Amino acid sequence: MSEERAGARGSGGETLKEQMEKAERRLQEAAAAAADAERRAIAEIQALEADLERERAESQRALEALKLSHEEDLQREREAKERAIAAAEERLSEIEAAAEAAEERIAAAERRAAESERLVADEQARAREGAAAWLQQQIETIRREAAGR
Repeated sequence: MSEERAGARGSGGETLKEQMEKAERRLQEAAAAAADAERRAIAEIQALEADLERERAESQRALEALKLSHEEDLQREREAKERAIAAAEERLSEIEAAAEAAEERIAAAERRAAESERLVADEQARAREGAAAWLQQQIETIRREAAGR
């Protein structure tokens, strides 16, 4: 039996029971360390998730601000475009009115020119008639003088 007892003792003179107790303590310490590591990992994961959620929220706020800024820029550009179009339409209306007035002046000038041409033609006709009548009188006078001779 003394050999069994000797065999049951470890290299450092520990008994099997002592070795088991030691192993059990190491196991408990390892379990406690694992539980601590698990709690730290969970806490770190939760912190990372919270950071991620804050980053997502900040990104969402930045995106919304960017969208709002973009919409404001687009609205300003639309308004500027509408003002430019309105100014161009107003200028076009002015040009069209000036063109209409010019057309009316041209039509009036054409009417005056036609009237002047008609008056000139009438005067020329009267001048020809007057010249023809004078010539007719001259011929009559020459005939009378010729007949009286």
